[in-house]
Amino acid sequence: MIQRHFFVNGIERNIIVDGNDSLAKVLREQLGLTGTKVGCGQGQCGACNVILNGKLVRSCTFRIDKVNDGDSITTIEGIGTPQKMHPLQKAFVKHGVTQCGFCNPGFIISAKVLLDSNPSPTREEVREWFHKNRNACRCTGYIPIINAVMDAAKVLRGEMDESELEFKMPEDGKIWGTTYPRPTAVAKATGTLDYGADLGLKMPKGTLQLALVQATVSHANIKNIDISEAEKMPGVYKVVTHKDIKGRNRITGLITFPTNKGDGWDRPILCDEKVFQFGDAIAIVCADTYENACAAAEKVKVDLEVLPAYMSAPAAMAEDALEIHPGTPNVYYVQNLEKGEPTAPIFEKAPYVVEDDFYVQRQPHMTIEPDVGFAYIDDNGVLKIHSKTIGAHLHLLMIAPGLGVEPDKIALVSNPMGGTFGYKFCPTMEGLVGAAALATGKPCFLRYNYFQHMTYTGKRSPFFVNIKFAADDEGKILAMETDYIVDHGPYSEFGDLLTLRGAQFMGAGYNIPNIRGRGQTVCTNHVWGSPFRAYGSPQSLYSSELLMDELAEKIGMDPWEIRYKNCYRPGSTNPSGQEPEVFSYPEMLEAIKPRYEEAKERAKRESTDKIKKGVGLSMAVYGCGIDGPDSSEVWAVLNPDDTVTVVAAWEDHGQGADMGMVGTAHEALRPMGITPDRIRFTWPDTSKTPNSGPSGGSRQQVLTGSAIRIACSEMLKSLRKPDGTYMNYAEAVSAGKPLKYVGKYTVPGVPCDEKGQGRPFVVYMYGVFLAEVSVNTETGKVAVDKMTLMADIGKVNNRLVTDGQIYGGIAQGIGLALSEDFEDIKRHSSLIGGGFPYAKDLPDDIEIVYFENYPRELGPFGAAGVGELPLSSPHAAIGNAIYHACGVRVHRLPATPEKVLAGLRGERV
Repeated sequence: MIQRHFFVNGIERNIIVDGNDSLAKVLREQLGLTGTKVGCGQGQCGACNVILNGKLVRSCTFRIDKVNDGDSITTIEGIGTPQKMHPLQKAFVKHGVTQCGFCNPGFIISAKVLLDSNPSPTREEVREWFHKNRNACRCTGYIPIINAVMDAAKVLRGEMDESELEFKMPEDGKIWGTTYPRPTAVAKATGTLDYGADLGLKMPKGTLQLALVQATVSHANIKNIDISEAEKMPGVYKVVTHKDIKGRNRITGLITFPTNKGDGWDRPILCDEKVFQFGDAIAIVCADTYENACAAAEKVKVDLEVLPAYMSAPAAMAEDALEIHPGTPNVYYVQNLEKGEPTAPIFEKAPYVVEDDFYVQRQPHMTIEPDVGFAYIDDNGVLKIHSKTIGAHLHLLMIAPGLGVEPDKIALVSNPMGGTFGYKFCPTMEGLVGAAALATGKPCFLRYNYFQHMTYTGKRSPFFVNIKFAADDEGKILAMETDYIVDHGPYSEFGDLLTLRGAQFMGAGYNIPNIRGRGQTVCTNHVWGSPFRAYGSPQSLYSSELLMDELAEKIGMDPWEIRYKNCYRPGSTNPSGQEPEVFSYPEMLEAIKPRYEEAKERAKRESTDKIKKGVGLSMAVYGCGIDGPDSSEVWAVLNPDDTVTVVAAWEDHGQGADMGMVGTAHEALRPMGITPDRIRFTWPDTSKTPNSGPSGGSRQQVLTGSAIRIACSEMLKSLRKPDGTYMNYAEAVSAGKPLKYVGKYTVPGVPCDEKGQGRPFVVYMYGVFLAEVSVNTETGKVAVDKMTLMADIGKVNNRLVTDGQIYGGIAQGIGLALSEDFEDIKRHSSLIGGGFPYAKDLPDDIEIVYFENYPRELGPFGAAGVGELPLSSPHAAIGNAIYHACGVRVHRLPATPEKVLAGLRGERV
């Protein structure tokens, strides 16, 4: 132990510290300054940035013994407060940087150091600064961040009045369609919003700290688990194994199609008989400190019989492969697709036929905040589990039977969270912290380190696709055939649903009258497949959009022309046999045509022998909802202070639930004259909020938004007075009016049948991407120079939110195209190893053009969703642009420099 005497945010501090601790740990745990976030813990994300003697420091890897007496440290708390924000913080709010917000404090600290040394940076200098200092953001695509820094710099130089960083309320009081800041923005920009790890530090004394004993092999039989030595280690309260779990010790997949050969009960909470993947949890050490828990975890002895590990779908499909789950075949689900007439005769006679194979990889989510949560038994005997769940009510039903707890004795709560991008559609540690709390009777806290986060949370499932088009002499598509394999890892939850997505989205965007297809879901020993933004469409659309360019080339047509000829128009049907609800593609393609032609001319003009420029297009489409008659429930409550609370379980993982609730409710309640600052929202808690359904599939704005509209409409009808004004709380109570109004909404969807036909979604999002790239023929490196998206998401609720979603989704699509992968478990288990895109890996030029003249009849005030659209096919436009630039067709993503160089040598990549 050592004594240190230094200044933090101008306040003198004199403390005793463990010299081996990080500066971040001391700031957060000893000084309570939780505005400093710890993300990767490896110095690769910058969430932990602080200023030490005027220099930028990553506090997670900076040891406290390197801080000298008299040193000066500034954290986000010293930059500005909610009551007195710094211009940087105001600019972050104005430009919508506050999406999940977890990285905001680190970026603001970093920008402060930059502007102190360079008050007049160029945009490129700001990008270079963040890139060099490894400030990582997964939500924004960096453009709003750069915009914010540039505006703050103007204010600090005296070139812009600080008032210009504040939202100006329109004269009509309407915020729908504006850039009204999301309600959590100030808390995120000032570091005052408590995320899971922050809340964990504020748990009561006696809270147990958890460490996991995890598998270090991918497939094995468990012969014995010896916890005797671990239980004797200092500080250990209990070591929990499967023997301590009273229920089925399984997480149920819940949604399992009738023809699925599994039963959905294949994922253990704690492994009992087998290990199915690297990182599987075998035991939980519960101790007084995290350090003691980790030390004891090393002493747990697990005797394993190692089995062959099937790390890809083809390996697991081999004739001699063992059944990973004995009794269930490794190929456990088949999805057929039959639309129109048989395709074989059409292919025999068609003037033009193209066929190709594609592979879209196992993409890691790479959130900045690792998985985190805690559990306790409340005063009513209810097990409360707080986590990053984006499906609180869904997850309750998925874990309660496994834990052996009745549904009314368990409640799930969504903490404020850093982004999840879908991985938290699956329960991750909810069952673990729940099991620990039940076994010990004490509050239990668990936070994954980044290696655990990467290895023991789900990833985008790879698709192996064979796809085939037939077209007539004029380029009209006559038929499509698909044969694809989904590598879903060892756990089946949602695997059949994902395989259905392939049937729904391969060839989507085009009127293809005759389709035959087959998709197979395969169990492997690689990391389990969990939902990832645009669930199933990136794998599907990469295949059909690259093949569309191949068809155009074979016919001698321009890629734009063949898309315009075949896109949805009245009378068209999608692959599910459903007529689209709107027909915006022709207008969007017409709008992108001049940009496309200019980009082609620019590419031709600027290409050199070394740097080849190229242009590519892709169609984008995704449904809003969970297949069939999806539902949501919301309550609108009039409060004693005449505010209105929207009570909903709309989980917010950065996509903007706060603004979704407030913006929709305000539009519905405008006749009442209420201002948006008087509308409240709730954080999901299954014991307090109704079931609004999970935050996935871009469903919430449509489903929960519609339920909000209904609840608010009921309130208006009830509280309207004869003179056209509305009762306040006191008047409503006096008149005996209800104070709570229920809104329930169910879309009239029809699930797809065994042939893949139905009306799975009643609202879709549509778009057209244009990618412009540069390919260095000497190194093989591809740079995306510009992305353009023509976006039809119906009527826009909030422009800051939708812009941010689109920038971030496109950024993830660029990563999917060029760098991101999770094939090698150990090599890819960090941000840098996984191919995370930093600021200069992405373009500073992303153009968004909205088409709002196609309001959705079944969306609130004409709105559709937005989250999935921008990641549905930007990588396909990039793939087509690479081919246009240098003639290399990348069949297996990501398009790394090595693959591009191999392609330039004539190899198939």
